[in-house]
Amino acid sequence: MSAVGSVRSPLEAGLVALLLERPPTSARLPVGVLTKEEKAAELQRLQVRRAMDAAYEAELILGLAEDTPDTLDPSADHPGARKGAWAPDTELPGVSQFFSSELAVVLNCGRATASHRARRAWTYRENLPATWAALTGGALDEGRAAVLADVLQHTSPDIARQVESRLLPEAGELSRTRLRARALELLVALDADAVDARREDAERQADVRSYPSHLEGMATLAAELPADEVAEAYALIDQLAAMAKADGDPRPIGQIRAEVFSLLVRRPADHGLPAVSAQVTVTAALDAVEGASAAPGSVGGLPITAAHVRELLRRIAALGLQRPEGGSLALALTDPDGRLLAATTPEQLAGVARRGCRDHPEATCDCPLLSRPPATDTYTPTGAQDAFVVTRDRGCRFPHCGQRVGWTDRDHVVPHAAGGATDCANLCCLCRSHHRLKTLARGWLFVMDDDGTLHVTTPSGVTRTTRPPGMHPPGLRPLSPGPPNPEKPAERSPSGPAADDDPPPL
Repeated sequence: MSAVGSVRSPLEAGLVALLLERPPTSARLPVGVLTKEEKAAELQRLQVRRAMDAAYEAELILGLAEDTPDTLDPSADHPGARKGAWAPDTELPGVSQFFSSELAVVLNCGRATASHRARRAWTYRENLPATWAALTGGALDEGRAAVLADVLQHTSPDIARQVESRLLPEAGELSRTRLRARALELLVALDADAVDARREDAERQADVRSYPSHLEGMATLAAELPADEVAEAYALIDQLAAMAKADGDPRPIGQIRAEVFSLLVRRPADHGLPAVSAQVTVTAALDAVEGASAAPGSVGGLPITAAHVRELLRRIAALGLQRPEGGSLALALTDPDGRLLAATTPEQLAGVARRGCRDHPEATCDCPLLSRPPATDTYTPTGAQDAFVVTRDRGCRFPHCGQRVGWTDRDHVVPHAAGGATDCANLCCLCRSHHRLKTLARGWLFVMDDDGTLHVTTPSGVTRTTRPPGMHPPGLRPLSPGPPNPEKPAERSPSGPAADDDPPPL
C-alpha cells in the first residue's frame, strides 16, 4: 500500500528518515578467520539475502509505480500525446507512461532495464504470488524466480499459477536453462496463445545493436531475428566461408565467417535498395593522430587505440584533410578538458588560418578565431548551431539513453516559449521519447550548464548528471601526454581512474 495521502505522526516520520539515512552495508564476517565450511555457509546465506533483497526491490518498485499514476499523463487530445506508433500498449496498467524513465534514473540504469524490472515486479504480484513469497523468504533464488516471471508474464494469472504450482517445488533443483524449458513446455500445453504473444512482443522489440567486444579493438554487431531466419542466415554465411576455406584461405574459419557477414551487410549484391551514404564519426586527440601520444580514440562511439585511429585515417586519407569519397570530414576543436570549443570543416579552418585576426598582429594575438556559434532570435537552431550541438552531444543526453544522434531532436532546455534562448548553451539532443517526457511529464527538472553538462532531476528527487562525451569529469586529469612506452603502462591520475574511455573529438 502506498504511503501517499496517508497521515504519519512526527515520530513515524522521524523514524523513517533515520532508517533511510542508515549506511547501505550490513554486518560482514571477517573472511580470513572463517574455515572452508564456514565460507561456504556464508556464501549460501548471502544468496538468501540477495533473494530477500530482490523481493524487497520489487515491492519498492510497485510502490513507486502506485505513486506515479497515469492520471498525471496528458490527455489523448493533448498536443504531443501518444498516438499511432507513439501509443504502444501500456507497460503497467494504471501507471504513467513516463514511469520507466523515472525508475531508470532512480536505479541509474537504462530505460529498457528499468521497464523490465518493473514488469517483472508486476508479474510477481499479479501472476506468481507463491514465487514472490518464496523469494521474500529466501527459499528461492532471484535468478530462478526471474526465469518464471519472464516466461509467465504474458499469460493469465490462472495459467501462470498452474505452471507455478507444478514447478515451484522442484525449481531450486533445476538449472535455470532447464527451468525455462519446463516452464515453456507447460505454457505451450496450457496456453499456446501466450507463447505466440511472447514471440510477437520479441519481434516488436527486435533491433540491430552494436557494442564493444571483449576483444580489444573489436566490436559486436548483433540483431534479434526469428529463429528460422537466423538459422538460414548462418547456414549461408557458413557455406560461403567454407567455400573460401576450400579455395585455400589460410585464416581461421571464424575470421572468414565474420568477414563474409560484414561483406554481405555492407555490399549486398542486387539488393535493389536506394543508394545510401553512411556517415561514421572518428574521434581522436590531435597528438594521437600525429603519433605523439597513445590517447585512445573511437569510431562510431566504440573505443579503439591511437594506432587504430591512425590506420583508419590513413585509409581515408584524412591525415591530409581530404574528404573521403561519398562522405564528409568535419573537425571539432576542444580544450584540454574535452569541452567543445568549435565545430568546423577543413575549408572553414583553412579560411580562418589565412584570414587571421583583423585587430591584432599575429605574433601578439590570442583572440579565439573559432568559437561556439552565436545565439539566434529564431526558434529553429541555425545550421552552425545544429552542427555544434550534434558534435558535442553525439546522442540523446538523457541519463543512460544514448540513442543515436540522427534520431534525436534539438531541444531547448529552458523552453523557448518560457524565454529560453536558441543558444548552444540551452540546446541539447534528446530522443523523441525523452523529449516528450521533458515537455509533458510533470515534476521533472532539466538544467544545463554553459559547457553542455546536463542535470536531470526526477519527480522523486533523484538527480543524475551527464557530460558531453569526451569531456573529463571534474577532478580527473587525462592520461599523461607523451609517446607510448611499450615497456611501461600508462600512468593514471593519483586522484582516481583514467579519464573517460570516450576521448574528446579531434
